[in-house]
Amino acid sequence: MSETDRSKKAKRDATSLFGALTRSGATPLARDVALGAIRVALAWIFIYYGAGKLFSAFNGPGLHRTAVYFATTAHLHPGEFFAVVGGVIEFGGGVALALGVGSRLAGVALFGDQVMAMITVTWVNGINSLTTNAGYEFNMSLTVLALAIVIFGPGRFSVDELIARRLHVSDVGRRGTPVGDPAVIGSDESPT
Repeated sequence: MSETDRSKKAKRDATSLFGALTRSGATPLARDVALGAIRVALAWIFIYYGAGKLFSAFNGPGLHRTAVYFATTAHLHPGEFFAVVGGVIEFGGGVALALGVGSRLAGVALFGDQVMAMITVTWVNGINSLTTNAGYEFNMSLTVLALAIVIFGPGRFSVDELIARRLHVSDVGRRGTPVGDPAVIGSDESPT
């Protein structure tokens, strides 16, 4: 190999490395892995906090202390009702995300749960986690991650995807047809 060929190859390699590091488009596999990681992280967090609210698990406050907190600090009345609703949304939503079942619905519920937490408790503290009163940064992060699941779906590593494949349902963008399009349901073609 001549010196010019080596120089061209080195330049091509540097250009392709730079392109790989700065490319903004995700491959389908990379997107699905990222969505899986988001689901696992959200599931872990929400199962932890939901089980703490409902069952006093993980040294959590349990229903009674959560109800008192919701009634006094968050000003949500009746506190018992909102403690149960919050616990069910967090625990049930976390389990749903872990399995990838009803992921978009779970994402919407968890999004609403965190928006409510910001409005009623953490917003007044600002985006500040260095004091004894937590700021809204954690809630905002969870809200954005839940919104990513709502927008992009759970990815291919989910029960939702297995059900869609079994029913031959495709997403918009995959084959250019909307979810549940009668032309796709029941067709002999498998989704790609």
